[in-house]
Amino acid sequence: MTTTVLCAPGSGARAPSARRAGAPRARRSSVLRLLVLAAALLGALLGGAAPASAHAALTGSTPAQGSVVQSAPEQVTLTFSEGVAMSDDSVRVLDPRGKRVDRGKLRDLCSGETVKYGAGLPPGLPDGTYTVAWQAVSADSHPVSGAFTFSVGAPSETSAPLPQQEAGGGVVGALYGIARYLAYAGFVVLVGGAAFVLICRPAAARVRSVQRLVARSWAALTAATIAMLLLRTPYTTSGDLADVFDLGGLRQVLETKPGAALVSRLLLLAAAALFVAVLFGAYARAQRDEGRAGSEEGRTGAEGAGDARSGALITSAAPDAPAAPDTPDTPADAKRRKDLTFGLSVGGAIVAVGLAATWAMAEHASTGLQTAVAMPVDVLHLLAVATWLGGLTALLVSLYRGPYLARSGVRRFSRLAFGSVLVVVATGVYQSWRQVGTWQALTDTSYGKLLLAKAALVVVLVGIAWFSRRWTARLGEGPAPEAEATAVLESVAARTETAATGGPVPATDARTDGGDPERAAQLARQRAALASARTKRIRDADPERSGLRRSVLAEATVAVVVLAVTTVLTSTEPARTEAAVKAAGGAGQSADANQPKVLNIPFDTGGPRGKGTARVDLDPGRSGSGNALHLRLADPDGRTVDVPEVKVSFTLPDKDLGPLPVTLDHVSEGHWSARDVQLPVPGQWQLSLVVRTSDIDQVTETRNVKIN
Repeated sequence: MTTTVLCAPGSGARAPSARRAGAPRARRSSVLRLLVLAAALLGALLGGAAPASAHAALTGSTPAQGSVVQSAPEQVTLTFSEGVAMSDDSVRVLDPRGKRVDRGKLRDLCSGETVKYGAGLPPGLPDGTYTVAWQAVSADSHPVSGAFTFSVGAPSETSAPLPQQEAGGGVVGALYGIARYLAYAGFVVLVGGAAFVLICRPAAARVRSVQRLVARSWAALTAATIAMLLLRTPYTTSGDLADVFDLGGLRQVLETKPGAALVSRLLLLAAAALFVAVLFGAYARAQRDEGRAGSEEGRTGAEGAGDARSGALITSAAPDAPAAPDTPDTPADAKRRKDLTFGLSVGGAIVAVGLAATWAMAEHASTGLQTAVAMPVDVLHLLAVATWLGGLTALLVSLYRGPYLARSGVRRFSRLAFGSVLVVVATGVYQSWRQVGTWQALTDTSYGKLLLAKAALVVVLVGIAWFSRRWTARLGEGPAPEAEATAVLESVAARTETAATGGPVPATDARTDGGDPERAAQLARQRAALASARTKRIRDADPERSGLRRSVLAEATVAVVVLAVTTVLTSTEPARTEAAVKAAGGAGQSADANQPKVLNIPFDTGGPRGKGTARVDLDPGRSGSGNALHLRLADPDGRTVDVPEVKVSFTLPDKDLGPLPVTLDHVSEGHWSARDVQLPVPGQWQLSLVVRTSDIDQVTETRNVKIN
């Protein structure tokens, strides 16, 4: 068990009067930095952080959704708000019986800034209602999908199956979202933790808690990247979790831009593993522990006074305390450390930039406005956020689990974080302009509302950061008098305990308890626990460092929540894209925005011939105008079937509206309709369908339907 010598009073501790003298300057500096920090956090907020995405949206089609054409068209075309990746199976045209009738070959009709794709149709298609189902991957790597209908000659009944799950949703979508969050968090801690060691506190390379933090962040980032690579196939296509083992789909993923980015990230993580090994191997061995160096100075001064025992405080080190080298530092050692630091700094910077670029090349920065500027800005934004929040995490671990942390290390991190947030200011404001565009969009769009929610969290983070800076300004270079007094008491207690047991006994000697190795191991664990508890009591006796630990913990907690909100933004359509869709006429605000709503609802009343499927068509599916509703019932074989009674009603839970009943007219066998169905406001409405097949057999089914 190693021991650490804490310097005697007066050798390194900062006098209370000196602390008070520096207080006015510290307060002025804190106010100035707080203002810059607040602006930086606002920039980070509005920028949405690096992972915010810009989904493609359907802006138009030919034939138009819900239209009736006199003769069959030669092709069906789809127009999108931005670049998408599509294959031959991405657009399927189904006839009224559900049979695919397109030629199965995708046509690339893109020209200039117009993103358009088509599917050819054979001549002589009969009259009826045709269903177009499409699916694509937007340029920012997110899947989008939708479906609409058009009719040739006149509308007809159709049994074409429609996708029941939106692309990128369900269990697969949730797992992919978790993997994305872990990847961002792993990157932030890996880069920020390494920067903290190299720039702020080189001795932390010998602290096991910091080593575990950085190594586990590398493992989390690697595991999340592999998971995302395997989940890409079901995430962008079927939504079936079993397709993670589809090797053919994985091969196709590797040929896409997101797949190439994930593979590149894995290759860079291999280089990062070598970096971490050198950082906590050769570099750590080359470092002298800052606490040990200070202790040796304190001991020398005390011995010069003639009483080494009273001038030095011997305390047991914590399990995480680094072992200091016994040999003095030499010019060769200093040169070796300098060369290692330079090599690790250059190599680590290259790896960090490469890892950040794997997000920039596959996320929103690679599409939309000014991509040549947006991609390097995105890289800088990610690196700045990682250095700031990842370094904060490493500082938190050092304060709670590591040995004594000198003021110089905290001050160096404060300056590093200050520089990082300056970069976040510039990059965040630019990203804000790209993603939001106008102030009005902050309140009129879902993306803007999420940013405002994030703003509330950032305000809390600014306040906590201000308290952290106050605690940092009050830190002394050495232990506080309270900590030194506690160290004296703990040292006396340790000597008393040693004298009572007859002197120190090697923990690994089996003879300590009659030759029982298990008893010896138990005693060793008890001694280690007592030593750790003593060190923690000494550490917690320093009021300034205790206050700093609490404020940094609160900062890190809020930062985790902010990162979670940022991850939610990755699945939200940005305000600028939404505005572009509205300007194009709203044909593709979302996968099914402003298109006729088509719901296929299976039911089972539990009685004889009680099973079947109800198809509900709501056209145009908008608020503030009369909608036409058609209800068709079919048995499991697809034949139309009549029932004694059906009821339809709508409810909007968010506004506490409804239920609003719909008066249905029986048009023909298995077919009911209603005209001028009024839904007063847009929102996520709930459709309730009641089907009664006999006097006692009845069932109620509910489905959500978005009204625009």
